[in-house]
Parts: sequence; structure tokens; C-alpha cells
Amino acid sequence: MFKKLLFFSAVSLAFAACSDDHAALTDDTDRPGTGSALPERLYVLCEGLMGANQASIDYYDFSTGSYLRNAYVEANPNVVLELGDVGNDLQCYGGSIWAVINGSNKVEVMDASTLIRRGQVDIPNCRCVAFDGGYAYVTSYAGPVNDADGSQRGYVAKVDTATLTVVDTLHVGRQPEGLAVADGKLYVANSGGYCMPAYENTLSVIDLADFRRRTTLPVAVNMQRIIVDRQGMLWVNATGNYADVAPSLCRVDPQSGQVTTLDIPVGSMTLQGDSLYIVSNEWDFVLNRGIPASAIVDVSRGAVVSRQLVDATVLEQMVPYSVAVHPRTHEIFISDAGDYVSPGTLYCFGRDGSLAWKVRTGHIPGHLLLVGEE
Repeated sequence: MFKKLLFFSAVSLAFAACSDDHAALTDDTDRPGTGSALPERLYVLCEGLMGANQASIDYYDFSTGSYLRNAYVEANPNVVLELGDVGNDLQCYGGSIWAVINGSNKVEVMDASTLIRRGQVDIPNCRCVAFDGGYAYVTSYAGPVNDADGSQRGYVAKVDTATLTVVDTLHVGRQPEGLAVADGKLYVANSGGYCMPAYENTLSVIDLADFRRRTTLPVAVNMQRIIVDRQGMLWVNATGNYADVAPSLCRVDPQSGQVTTLDIPVGSMTLQGDSLYIVSNEWDFVLNRGIPASAIVDVSRGAVVSRQLVDATVLEQMVPYSVAVHPRTHEIFISDAGDYVSPGTLYCFGRDGSLAWKVRTGHIPGHLLLVGEE
């Protein structure tokens, strides 16, 4: 049984190769995958175009070097409307995969070894999920997806992972996004994403013992995701206001509230040891296009140690959207959203940053998750 969450942004599937969507990587590259005998699987949650009901889950099998597109449908052929509209987060906990489907106002829960559907949790405009002590915590904008006002405060839903029922809710700031657990506290990034130019800039701090909000920490404008390092520091990416406030990466000491800001854009990030791997596609208003970039930050020193994660000639042809790093082989996986309309691409780079292989994915591959044996 595969059950251990390895990194950001998936699990084994016992499916026969009976679909045109099941493709060997040799269709896309001269190299047949990693050649690894390790049993881990990499899951890719493809967001799909908003309103098109295109969210899907792909997976890459390390042992066979094969890639299965639309794996959720393979496992659940009788589910009406398939996975749903706009995949926003993908995590694993307690032998189940949790897919946050924003536009469909639900969290889909699947068996981690088969992807067979366990059920769903109905949460309006849901965004991200984190876990602790048998509970899932899901951020919700509370208002509808197309809310133009943004004045509605969002909330965190507390979900019993055994019964898949919401047992409590707690209001936080406007349009809460990522959240993370550290030292008995739940930290929630309030974005104010519907409120341009008056974005939020606080983290809500919730005591998990009684599920009550204790305080707020001012950090940065329009925050998105949170990662906790092994020293207990919080790493938060902020996208700024798309004008005079630039994107940044913030290191937050939860004990003192001290914030250290690094002038670096972050689209997606994942932590491996003390190395924070980053990809971004910051928009350049002068050139009228995104500028692909990557970096590695040493979280123990709070310093950028590299501005080139992979082969720059390959990266500059991409729209890098998400990143994951294999904890043993140190292979680097980056998804490419392309034109956000056509199917995307998953790239695998060796630990030296050279391209190993690539394969076509579903539409807008936005979230990568590695799961393996305990």
C-alpha cells in the first residue's frame, strides 16, 4: 500500500493498459523514462479550462516508464461529469488522495492505491487542503467563483477524514489560499484575490486544539502557498499587486512574527531537505509575455544559491507551472501549461538539470504529487 506523501504537488494504480491514453514515454522522447525500479508514482492534477469541466488526473509509473492520461476516468468510468471543473490542489493523507476541485465546489477523495472514488466533500469555492490529527482543513472563498465584489470573508472547513463530513468552519480573511500546519497551529494565507488593488497581506493563525483563530500576522501582499521547513519556519510566496508591489518569497518566524523577504518571483515551489526548488513565469508588461525562471533557495541560510534549476534553453521555451523533486533520485519534474488551451507537457530533468524526457499531459498541468512506500 502506498501511503507516504513525499512532495508537492501521487500513488500506484493497478490498471491494465487498455486505453489510447496509456502511452509509453518513447512516444515523446528517445529515452524510456527514468529507468528506475522504484515503485513511486507521480500524479499530475490538470486544472483544465474554467467552465469546461476538464479537470483530470494523470500519472507516471516509475517502474514501467509509462504515462497514463485521465487516470481518474479509467478508475471511475461511471462517475457523472468525471472529476469536475478546475483542479486546484492535490494531496495525500491516510491512504487517500484528496483533489480540490474549485469550480465544482467540492473535494474529491480517492483510494490511494486504485484511485477509486471514496466520496466527496461539498465546499464552496474551495482552494487548498492540509491535514493534521485525522482532519482535513480546506480553505474556501465562501462566495461564488465569479464573485466580483470580494468583500466576503473566507473560511477554513474542518473535515473528518473518516466520515468525509464537515464538522466545523472558521472565518479568516478574504479569499484564503494555501495553508500549513506547524507546532499545533494552522497558518492560512489570506490573498484578497478578488479585491484588486486592495489585496490582503495577513496570515491567520489558528490553534488546532480548539479550532479558534488566535491572531493574524502581517506578511506580504496577495499570498498564495505556504511550506514549513524542518526548522519550523514558514515559506510563503506572494504575487504582489501586479503593479508597484513585486512578487516575493517570504520567510516567516511563527514565534516572533519576523518576516524576511527575498526578491524572487514564485509560481510553484517544493521543499527537499533544506533546498526550496522554485519555478515561475512572471509577466513582463513591457514585453507582453511571461518570463520563465527557476531558482534554489537554501532555507537554512535564507539565501538564493542558484538561479538556474534546469537547462535554460529548455526552460525558456516553457510556461513553467509546477515543480516536484524526487527525494532519492533528485530528478526534477516541471509541468508546462503551454498556451493554457491545448494539452500541456510534463518534463523530467536529471539531477544535473539536463532534459531526460517529456510527455503530453491533460490541460493545464498545475499540481504535482509524488507518493511512495513508507
